[in-house]
Amino acid sequence: MHARRLRAGLRGWGGVGAMAVVCALALAFALLLPLTQSAEESRGGRGDGGTTHVDQARAEECTDPERQTLSPSGADGSTIDAIKAREGEKRKLIVGVDQNSYRWGYRNPNSAGTAELEGFDIDLVHRIAQDILGDPDAVQFKAIPTNQRIPAIQEGRVDMIVRTMTINCSRLEDVAFSAPYFKTGQQLLAPKSSTITGYDDSLAGKKICTAEGSTAYTKLDEDQKASELVSSADISLTVPNQLDCLVRLQLGEADAVVTDGALAASQAAQDPTVELKGAPFTTEYYGVAMQKDADDLVRRVNQILVDYREDTANGWQASYEKWLSATLGEDSTKSEPPAPQYLRKS
Repeated sequence: MHARRLRAGLRGWGGVGAMAVVCALALAFALLLPLTQSAEESRGGRGDGGTTHVDQARAEECTDPERQTLSPSGADGSTIDAIKAREGEKRKLIVGVDQNSYRWGYRNPNSAGTAELEGFDIDLVHRIAQDILGDPDAVQFKAIPTNQRIPAIQEGRVDMIVRTMTINCSRLEDVAFSAPYFKTGQQLLAPKSSTITGYDDSLAGKKICTAEGSTAYTKLDEDQKASELVSSADISLTVPNQLDCLVRLQLGEADAVVTDGALAASQAAQDPTVELKGAPFTTEYYGVAMQKDADDLVRRVNQILVDYREDTANGWQASYEKWLSATLGEDSTKSEPPAPQYLRKS
């Protein structure tokens, strides 16, 4: 109860005390999983069941990273075969997610004592599991910090990451991405009483929090080096999980947070004392991240995304209305990614 008093003005489950409860639940629910794929399976090989691997773009050659993905296919290949070959209780899709991002991937402590994962990303995971394994609940969720998303894929700890992960050229060197499933942009979150007005000179002398390994930090660092961000802005505060920035803001250890506007809007809904400041200053797209050579899994997820967006009753639009319309508005077209474009098969 003492933790709840750290911020008397907070309501709902968005206060520091509630965050502690969620984090405690996170530890209780996180499961360790031994590697189940051989080194050959992890490399993917001829993973799309008959076509050779197509490399996604190298950073120095990359433009429009959201278009650097493989064409959809419903065919199985070596990666999907390995997932299906898991026996008994281990026959599940292993997915890295967030469990602290309100309305995206979070454990709701008010959900009938079960604290099951809920949110927009979680709905997509269930849809992928339904398609690949025939059971939407055939999923082992693994809580992955922001700065561990790529290592978790490369080390084979998960089959994929579905965790508000932006597709960009640098990450395409390390992992493969699906087509985009959501459009957003970087934005400022700060106390309502703050003199910060947006991504401008009002950040002079302010301490800005970002997550380690995030596109937000990369943007701030690049802009400061290019003199496009005021030099006196302090961008040194980074944390393993993006939600930790909200806690730092609540405790007065940061003046502002930079993160995706979609996440920032949800955090503003958690804490009525903060608000978005200014307009988004980037355009970014979320994608499902997988091992670099898992071609068949990439193609399968892309086919699932095509079907998911076309399913008006139980697909993308229904999930948006359920989880995000309250924070991002009824007009979902601002968040819809463009029509996907794919790399050619080799």
